[in-house]
Order: sequence, then C-alpha cells, then structure tokens
Amino acid sequence: MQQLTPQGQSIVNDLAQRHGFSQDAVTHMLFAVLNGNGSQAQFCHGEFGGSGQWMSGGMIMLGDMFNNYLKGRVDSLCSEIGNLLANQPGLLQSGSFQSQSQSGGGYQQQGSGAPRGPSSLFVPDPEDNWWPQDLGAPNATGAQNNVRYAYFANARRLAVKTGGEVWIYDTLDHNIGGFSQQQGYGSDITFGSQYGTVILSSLPLVSRNGQPVEAPAPQAGFQPAPAHEPAAPAGAGSNDILAAIEKLGDLKAKGFLSEEEFAAKKMDLLSRL
Repeated sequence: MQQLTPQGQSIVNDLAQRHGFSQDAVTHMLFAVLNGNGSQAQFCHGEFGGSGQWMSGGMIMLGDMFNNYLKGRVDSLCSEIGNLLANQPGLLQSGSFQSQSQSGGGYQQQGSGAPRGPSSLFVPDPEDNWWPQDLGAPNATGAQNNVRYAYFANARRLAVKTGGEVWIYDTLDHNIGGFSQQQGYGSDITFGSQYGTVILSSLPLVSRNGQPVEAPAPQAGFQPAPAHEPAAPAGAGSNDILAAIEKLGDLKAKGFLSEEEFAAKKMDLLSRL
C-alpha cells in the first residue's frame, strides 16, 4: 500500500475533523476511493456501518442501510476525496490510452492523457518511475501480462518494461492511442495509431537497459515483413534468411516470442537454405 506524505497526512487530519470520522476511517476511505479511480469505492469499516459501496452521483449502500444521516456523511466525505484525487496529477486514470488483454483475466488499464507527475499525497513508489528520467513525464502509461508501457509523445519515445528489462523505441510520427497483446505473454504486441494497428517490433529500437542499440545495416534485396516475426522473401539468399533468424532471436529475447514459437519459425527459415 502506498504511504502518505506529511502533506497527505495533514489533509487526512483535516478531513477527519471536518467530517467527524477518525483518521483511520478517512485513510481507509481515501484508498478505497483511489482504488475506485475517484468515482467509486468499496469499503469495510465500522465507522461507515461495515461493508458498503459508494458511486459518484449519490448512489451509496451501507451495512447500516436505514441510517440516512450516515449515508449523507459518507457521501460527502467520498465526494470531497474524489475531487481531491482528481486534482492530483497522475493519480487517476483517464483518456483513451489503453491496453487490453484477450487472454483471460480481462485486465485493462487506461492511462492519463495528461502528463503524469508525482503526487503530493503519497510517497512515490520507485516502480512507478521505471523509465529513463530524461524522457520526462509520460503522457500515458499502461500494463498487462507483466509488460508495462510508458508513452512520451513530445519526445517521440515509447518505453516498454518486460522481463526486468527496459526497451526504448522511437515512435516516429505515430500518435499512439493504445496497446493490445492478443494471446498472452510472449505473443503479438500491437498498438493503435492514426495509421491503424501496428506491430510494436516495427518501431526502431533506441536503447536497452540504458545502452544505445545501433540499427542493423540494411541489406540489399531484403525488406523485413510488417508482422512481428521476420520473413524472408521468395528466393531469398542465405544472408537474408540468417538475418531473419537473428531478428527472431532478438524478439525471443524481448519476450515477444515463446521458445516454441522461435524454434518453429527458425526451422521454417532453415528449411529454405
């Protein structure tokens, strides 16, 4: 659980005094509303009548269901907390940037369309700023299947964290709006832009774990396929096929291909030699 900063604790104390609840109860509700993205909360605390739910707009259910006075107090507290969180940069998730999983669990996270920054309410978690700090604040973040994303529109960079490694891509002229990993970890990773659906690995790789990555020298007569897996064109020579296998190895190292997928594609390419 995130820790409150001294300023955050001071705000909790003020809310507790004005709404007539203990600091423990207000802190509990603060995290409940935060987990509900500022517009809803599920909570369980004796001062709120036990288990209950709140939704912005006046819908509230308490264990003490006939206590309308308590309902009004809880609604007032939750509404003020929701407004407070909405004014903290980067805390609430909104906008169109998203990553959707099609592989069970249904995990979806949306990132803010506005630049994210440290909150004055909570002590920053180092894991929340895993990208190179010289990129500044991301316009949007997202995560699924143990892969995390951070998009920096102004810098034209995309940071991807997978398997404990951080990869930085040049987004070229793409205006990225969302990610999708269709078949679970290690499968195709695509993103949406003004050009439609694009394979992540088609972007130029800039660095890996802070170390620059040089672009491979172009080879005459060989153009990589637009899909995430390299393919040698009909009549390709041995150099083209070996280059495609090398690209497959890079994708496997990034976690974009499983060991089985890599082996199958490698055998297919070797059979053309």
